[in-house]
Amino acid sequence: MTRKYIFLMMLFTTSIFAQNETAVKVGAEMTDSYFPLLKGKRVAVMTNQTGMAGDEHLVDMLKRNRLNIVGIFSPEHGFRGTADAGEHVDSSIDERTGIPIWSLYGSGSGKPSADKMKEFDILLFDLQDVGLRFYTYYASMARMMDVCAEHGKKMIILDRPNPNGMYVDGPILDMKHKSGVGWLPIPLVHGMTLGELALMINGEKWLPNDRVCDITIVPCENYTHQTLYELPISPSPNLPNIHSIYLYPSTCLFEGTVVSLGRGTSFPFEVYGHPKFKGSTFSFTPRSVPGAKNPPLLNKKCYGVDLRNLSNEYIRENGFDLTYVIDAYKNLGMGDKFFTSFFEKLVGVDYIRQDIIAGKQAGEIKEKWFCDVVKFKQQRRPYLLYKE
Repeated sequence: MTRKYIFLMMLFTTSIFAQNETAVKVGAEMTDSYFPLLKGKRVAVMTNQTGMAGDEHLVDMLKRNRLNIVGIFSPEHGFRGTADAGEHVDSSIDERTGIPIWSLYGSGSGKPSADKMKEFDILLFDLQDVGLRFYTYYASMARMMDVCAEHGKKMIILDRPNPNGMYVDGPILDMKHKSGVGWLPIPLVHGMTLGELALMINGEKWLPNDRVCDITIVPCENYTHQTLYELPISPSPNLPNIHSIYLYPSTCLFEGTVVSLGRGTSFPFEVYGHPKFKGSTFSFTPRSVPGAKNPPLLNKKCYGVDLRNLSNEYIRENGFDLTYVIDAYKNLGMGDKFFTSFFEKLVGVDYIRQDIIAGKQAGEIKEKWFCDVVKFKQQRRPYLLYKE
């Protein structure tokens, strides 16, 4: 009995050790790789609430190690990640550290002024992305790369896993639809980490005037593109869990329609509905809540579809899925009035709206971007840091 007990304990200990050995370590935790580059420099940090190194926030860790942090740039949703999508965020002071917070979102160009660029030597970038063309953090990174290249500043990117990094899907952006939610000629689901995407931005000369930014990528450990990585902290107010993040490529398209995707509820991006949706007993009512102060169809009872019972595996297998939008389009019978002008900014091409109106099925439309996916996977290969 004693030997059996000892054997089981050894098995348990070995199992725990193996799990710890293979746990993903994010770039922020690899301090030996970037602390030496920061010594004696004036450092600006671009991060938000997701910038954790273990149990400690990156900014607190840098401060504790007596590095000279002169300012914090905040992206969309603000430094603490509580602002609405697109909401103007003012500059302020971080109460915990006393470091100035320099807001970029809503500043027009999304880039710091020339005077601000003189205040630091190195930009340390650490944001948790979700791997989609319309999620704005990669565009913030690209703009910061551009301004750092303009002003001869080094940029260090602390990489993090992409929770949607296991596949590539959707059409490549037609650059005539370039906007804040579509910045680069990449598919809707690009399957890359921000570190990999930064290498591609430089390599493909996607910065204006062929500028190239001096970047150092601090990669993750024990991560591949097939790693199912669940984010320890919500990247923005309306992506509260991994289920919503997996559905996000498909249900975000409702932002370009008259339909609610559940902003103003406790399950955003996991449902869709409209007051005139027919044949459904499921309902929800969008309310004004933190992170969604004025959601579409505010205080209107919406009938529709609850996607919370779909398994994560099913969602991942179906990838970028037009069936939800097509279902709502057919149900409401509104024709082109179903769509808003924002729809093309999200999908990045003209033909998806046209094909839905023409009555084509999701599978038929998906075939049209098959070549885009093949082309992009070949194009991105030299920049991948992690096994596919």
